[in-house]
Amino acid sequence: MKIAIGNDHAGTNYKKAIVEYLEKEGHTVKNFGTDSNKSVDYPDYVHPVATAVSNNKVDYGIIVCGSGNGASMTANKHQKIRAALCWTKEISSIARQHNDANILSIPARFTSVQQALAMVKTFLSTEFEGDRHNRRVQKIPCS
Repeated sequence: MKIAIGNDHAGTNYKKAIVEYLEKEGHTVKNFGTDSNKSVDYPDYVHPVATAVSNNKVDYGIIVCGSGNGASMTANKHQKIRAALCWTKEISSIARQHNDANILSIPARFTSVQQALAMVKTFLSTEFEGDRHNRRVQKIPCS
């Protein structure tokens, strides 16, 4: 699988652990995130992830910022993006099953690295259920 990842300064350590895990699992990772803990603006690192996902250059995206909110709000401005802010593996599973989420947004200041890795594993291994959920997902875009 091809995965794009982006992060701000709050998510640098999370990104490093996630990239290590993904590469160990044989995934190709496109890193759009900062490698520094110096303050940066999360949209600069999230827009490239959302663009890669919406243009089908990668299969999924993972974004990490302090609360996960700014990152998911930014990503969701892009057409074809369904970024889900998740803080447990159960929520990341439902985001895939019911919402066909294609970007996982992780709140670094409210989860541990271990929780984040569990969410990533769950997110990438969970299939969209389709059926009645597909009808709902089709109603998400405004245009």
